[in-house]
Amino acid sequence: MQSNTCPLQVLQGMSVILAFCWVYIRKYQSHQDSEVISTITAICALAVALITSALLPVDIFLVSFMKYPNGTYKEWAANNETRGQIEDTVLYGYYTLYSIILFCVFFWIPFVYFYYEEKDDDNANKCLQVKNALKYTIGFIIVCAALLLIGAFVPLSPPPSQNATQWEKVQFLVEEFGNRNLAALSFSISSLTLIGMLAVITYTAYGMSVLPLNLIKGTRSIAYERLENTEDIEEVEHQIEKLKSKCEDGRPLSMRDRRNLQELEAKLQVLHRRGRHLEIVERNCCTKVGSALRPLKILLGVFFVLVALLFIVALFISNLDKALHSAGISSGFIIFGTNLTNPLNELLLALQPVFPLDYVLITVITVYFVFTSMAGIRNMGIWFFWMRLYKIRPRRTRPQALLFLCMILLLIVLHTSYMIYSLAPQYVMYGSQKYLLQSPDSPHSNQTAVTRICDADAPEDQCTVTRSYLFLHKFWFFSTIYYFGNWAFIVVFLIGLIISCCKGKKSVIEGEVEVDDSDMSDDEYVH
Repeated sequence: MQSNTCPLQVLQGMSVILAFCWVYIRKYQSHQDSEVISTITAICALAVALITSALLPVDIFLVSFMKYPNGTYKEWAANNETRGQIEDTVLYGYYTLYSIILFCVFFWIPFVYFYYEEKDDDNANKCLQVKNALKYTIGFIIVCAALLLIGAFVPLSPPPSQNATQWEKVQFLVEEFGNRNLAALSFSISSLTLIGMLAVITYTAYGMSVLPLNLIKGTRSIAYERLENTEDIEEVEHQIEKLKSKCEDGRPLSMRDRRNLQELEAKLQVLHRRGRHLEIVERNCCTKVGSALRPLKILLGVFFVLVALLFIVALFISNLDKALHSAGISSGFIIFGTNLTNPLNELLLALQPVFPLDYVLITVITVYFVFTSMAGIRNMGIWFFWMRLYKIRPRRTRPQALLFLCMILLLIVLHTSYMIYSLAPQYVMYGSQKYLLQSPDSPHSNQTAVTRICDADAPEDQCTVTRSYLFLHKFWFFSTIYYFGNWAFIVVFLIGLIISCCKGKKSVIEGEVEVDDSDMSDDEYVH
């Protein structure tokens, strides 16, 4: 019964993820400027990102599920070989999903992006379109190959000493070569995770501050916005009539007046479009439902603020713990266990006796991390340094922007595991596992077993480390960079929080009307 139920639950979960991805992409996709291949690619890439983010809670659950609350292994997990098979299955799951991410980031998404960029108006020569897209994609493939080659030769362990025998040196080379395939993949993924760290610092930190405050503040009144828009239209029309009156009097307009007239006419078109959009939103039944749910949005925003503050406090304490008690940069700031009281780690450990609250909480944190990242990208748009490349707007987003969004989310998800490890290091390392510690009870060598929560001092055969933890700390120099990235994340979050608090309420049609929009795009919005 259980063997049939588990695959069914996995399929149901994947169906829910795919349905959400389809709805999300279709919500933001421009229906006029879209193509089937870019839509399918965006949906699949977003689904891969969400499925990969769900693997960490599953990893923690499996290592915890092997043991009873009293610290003994369950009958089916008592064998080391059985536990090893389960651990290998999880590890292969990580490598499979990470390989798919590598394929998407370095080949498929760039290919589809350039394929769409090379699209002609007449769309006559498909072969030339594919050829040019492949030509540009080769650069990404070369970068991926270079990362794999570098990872294949980066030493994972110190070489044997000069006094070692020839056999020991040969044995070292054989063992190192045997681990090269997985090491190459790990190095490539870790390199992408560095880019994901930059995306997390930029988008997730801002999204974590702007999402709850937008829910709490709400949007401006539609009636007030319509009145304000009408007044702006009258004012602009008056300025246009004033400039045109000069022509009627026979006086030629100067270059400055002509430029002002063109700007005023463009502004008037935008205001008329704003008026149409506000009228549509006012009649929309979803707006009325949203107004009725306003108290719920405020409560949800307050909850998200508390989660964000817990997130930041836990991250700060974890980084401070590493700064005070780790071996420093040369060790990647790695610590075994916790030396300072981490509120999130303690909360997860406290929820362990009430199954499955701890797993629900770690899943909520993972989902919250992903959704705040999506909120940050949606509010900021796609940027390259100081240049905005694309905007993310409902029913207006170009296919290239959706592909960029999904690629950024893939990179962010790669960094999610390390961020959550930083929040609750002991829990992410061992889950809810406990072990039996034999302690002397009397001088006559009688011993009683005491149940302890698994930590770095536990015997190796009594506590199983999650595969995620082992994967994160394969290369110490990446861990060092991630450590400093956490400090940057805290700083950007605080800056974003201050900016979000100072900004006023958003317009109810925020980002839906721009100067470069056409009347055809308005028709698309209406329908």
